[in-house]
Amino acid sequence: MYRVFSGMRPTGRLHLGHMAGALTNWVALQEDHECYFSLVDWHALMSDYADPGKLSDNTREILLDWLGVGLDPEKCAIFVQSHVKEHVELHMALSLITPLGWLERNPTYKEQILNLRNKDLSTYGFLGYPVLMASDILLYKSHKVPVGEDQSAHLELSREMARRFNRLYGGGRDIFPEPETLLTSNPKIPGTDGRKMSKSYGNSLDIADEIPVLDKKIRTMTTDPARERRTDPGEPEKCPVWDLQKFFNQDASQMEELASGCRCAGIGCIDCKKALIAHVAERMAPVHERRKRFEAGGGLGDILAAGAERARAFASQTISEVYDVLRMLRL
Repeated sequence: MYRVFSGMRPTGRLHLGHMAGALTNWVALQEDHECYFSLVDWHALMSDYADPGKLSDNTREILLDWLGVGLDPEKCAIFVQSHVKEHVELHMALSLITPLGWLERNPTYKEQILNLRNKDLSTYGFLGYPVLMASDILLYKSHKVPVGEDQSAHLELSREMARRFNRLYGGGRDIFPEPETLLTSNPKIPGTDGRKMSKSYGNSLDIADEIPVLDKKIRTMTTDPARERRTDPGEPEKCPVWDLQKFFNQDASQMEELASGCRCAGIGCIDCKKALIAHVAERMAPVHERRKRFEAGGGLGDILAAGAERARAFASQTISEVYDVLRMLRL
């Protein structure tokens, strides 16, 4: 059994890309490992500090998405980052030893600065978000961190911080284990226009979308541009709808029929979309049922309180150890 940590920034409702790329893996991990899953609200504020008005609502919506997809508070700790003060305490300790050069060379930092030019991100908080991310992971002495390949550079920074802290203060022992990358499959889930699914593009299929809404969005999806007319043959691998089929449609024989029909123009794009909608409806119906049940039940606060208590039980031990090796006076 490994100890696993992962989190998501509460910046808005989640979409099917989040479900396919992360949450489905989290649901599997909770069965066999000690898992801590956090709604990392401090991280959300690092880029949205000037407009925090939707933070609490977004946190609640993402929690409902998590529970709907199948995260079980009996099997894993589900909590809000700011409810466990030890996250910012360890962030402070790690910020003391992290060279600025490590942060300035972070490729994601440079990319985000370019992509978010409409925001003033010339702050320590934004530059130093890898330090907070490392504190999230190291606080629970995590063995594994589920990430996609595009996030592996972040985890390497966490390992660097663990090594540096151990070298400075460990006295020959490892206070923090170096977390290992748990590479997760990241199925391609495009948006309705064929681009990366993103709420900023207005092309997302949200987890919370009712089946009629998903139906309408899927029917308008971009398909293989070669199929301008019903009689034009196409190539499934060039079609965004096919990427969704590969995640939602587990019927191998039907997939073969759809692919063959597309390539010989034996079926139209709407036929493929109808088949997809049926599988999406089957997969998402229990997700929506669970989501509504938790939303109506009124026990979200209890779930977060229990998760935070479980997280603090471990985090407080780590912080006590950190204070001891830093020779800080405690009364």
